[in-house]
Amino acid sequence: MDLDDATLLSMFDTMALIAACDDALRSAISAGDATLAYYSPRGQEAVAAGWAAALEPDDYLVTTYRGLHDQIAKGVPLRPLLAEMLGRAEGTGKGKGGPMHVVWPEVGLMLTTGVVGSGIPVAAGLAWAAERRAGRDGARRVTLVSFGDGATNIGAFHEAANLASLWELPLVLLCQNNGYGEHTAFGRHQRSAHVADRAAAYAMPGVTVDGNDPVAVFEAVSQAAARARAGEGPTLVEAVTYRLFGHVFGDRMTYVDPAELEAAWQAEPVARFRAALVSRGLLSEEEAAAREAAGAARARAALDEALALEEPGPEEVLTDVVGAAVAAPARARRPGAGAQGETLSVRAAITRALDEALATDERVVLLGEDISDTGVFGVTKGLAATHGAGRVRDTPISEQAIVGAAVGAALGGLRPVAEIMFMDFLGLCLDQLANHAAKLRYMSGGATPVPMVVRTAVGGGLQVGAQHSQMLESWLTHVPGLKVVVPSNPADARALLATCIADDDPCVFVEQVPLLSRKGVVDDTPVALGVAHVARPGADVTVVSYGRQVHDALAVAEALAPRGVEVEVLDLRSLAPLDTDALLASVGRTGRAVVVHEAVVTGGFGAELAAWLSEALFGRLAAPVLRVGALPAPLPYAAGLERLALPGPERVEAAVTAVLARGR
Repeated sequence: MDLDDATLLSMFDTMALIAACDDALRSAISAGDATLAYYSPRGQEAVAAGWAAALEPDDYLVTTYRGLHDQIAKGVPLRPLLAEMLGRAEGTGKGKGGPMHVVWPEVGLMLTTGVVGSGIPVAAGLAWAAERRAGRDGARRVTLVSFGDGATNIGAFHEAANLASLWELPLVLLCQNNGYGEHTAFGRHQRSAHVADRAAAYAMPGVTVDGNDPVAVFEAVSQAAARARAGEGPTLVEAVTYRLFGHVFGDRMTYVDPAELEAAWQAEPVARFRAALVSRGLLSEEEAAAREAAGAARARAALDEALALEEPGPEEVLTDVVGAAVAAPARARRPGAGAQGETLSVRAAITRALDEALATDERVVLLGEDISDTGVFGVTKGLAATHGAGRVRDTPISEQAIVGAAVGAALGGLRPVAEIMFMDFLGLCLDQLANHAAKLRYMSGGATPVPMVVRTAVGGGLQVGAQHSQMLESWLTHVPGLKVVVPSNPADARALLATCIADDDPCVFVEQVPLLSRKGVVDDTPVALGVAHVARPGADVTVVSYGRQVHDALAVAEALAPRGVEVEVLDLRSLAPLDTDALLASVGRTGRAVVVHEAVVTGGFGAELAAWLSEALFGRLAAPVLRVGALPAPLPYAAGLERLALPGPERVEAAVTAVLARGR
């Protein structure tokens, strides 16, 4: 041990405090004083003490639900930490996140995730943000992501490791291999002898160390951090340790050989390190015992304080879901961008919005597959040449890594715009979008907003088949914390995308590919989220729609006008937030409504609109709200079948005629 005495003693104190907090929590749960799902890190104290001593105070940390040891080692104050674990209002997330979702940005703890492996792409994004921001503040901040051996079998691990290596990110991937993935022994869930062996597949160093020795962990992480700060990319460090208690409190560990567990307790890291320090002469037995007793007293006092705290009040249940509404930004016109009121396609309008955002806000970055050239639909053409490949960044075909990196980049102070080529592929990254982007603000009690945009395309009507054509907006609107935008024309596409990029919450911006070539006049009028537009006024019936189906509704309104039927067309523009005032005003005046969207009718967003209108206008509607959407089948490839499956003007007109016939 060639470390200085102060560092060695500090590591011992950290280990003793972790063990003491674990003892206090388990005792409180056993006594019935505390109720929580608790994942003990006992046996892994040396790993946390070692890596924490190797990093700088402002380096980033991403950890997992079994992360109490990491959180303590990173310096999260005990009172708010334990208060969060107990669901108290003074917790790190106001009691909204709980033990699996602790954050404390003041010390660089940016994420604790309850989803195995899913923090690794987020950590890659944090490392990317740190790399981009290093030029401004001079700091070379490293991100360390801590995960268990089970996480190395998750696709997110492989996608993120590949991305981090490819981009040479300042990231340390620390696998705390405690021998078990939940109830399954390491040797039963992977064939490789060591997790570190997998590093070679990503052209990064991989090292296996004794995770019960904090000095060994310190040395490995120090070297990995030095590489990262020097711009040499990521390192995979495997710290082999042992989980001394079950997967979760109450687990009786019947799947563990008692002799194996007994041997692990004989090598318990706190006692082992104490003996090493006593043998070195750095501590006497009495001094070591006094330090451990001080840690125990500190842990017990903090837990007693946390137990006495109040739970959050009912007024907190709906706070921190999203941030305050952001005013639609005024846009500075780019030199040579054309005159006010010029005609652009939807494609060109989106490109214009991205170009303007990149030009006016250095925090804005783009990432996605093939975007540095033209992108699959030509939307990002020329942006890399203008703003640099470092800001318009190609990724592998790795949807989890793309969206996860966007989440991390947003946590790290950037405003990323991620492209997912087709909306169907959101299923590949829904964890990152729905469990992380949408929930982190709430689970942190507002401490970690996620200002990011996901652009995604829908190919319905292009004859590209069922896996490239689904309109899945109802998936997204069902998730609190996500904002969902579907423009119908070039002016709204430009304005709404600018607003999404400026917003402090995650927005999904849906681009229907058949609309990309549609042209229209674009001016500099800003558009806020949650503000619908009356595309055509009328008095007899309201057709509520969004995206390209707005044009079907307008066509029907034109066709029916000579017959004396006045159809009002309400373009929602954004689905979350939803302009309920505009809905109430329009349908309340006409008394009839038809909702039209491209998605399948069953379970579609139209069902939500119909239900809301029926509740809000009960007794005032002259007829039931009717819905028009795709037929209940995967979208067929054959052109004739595809036209039949998708909604069109004929079906919209039939619904309008039917609703007008009711109640007369």
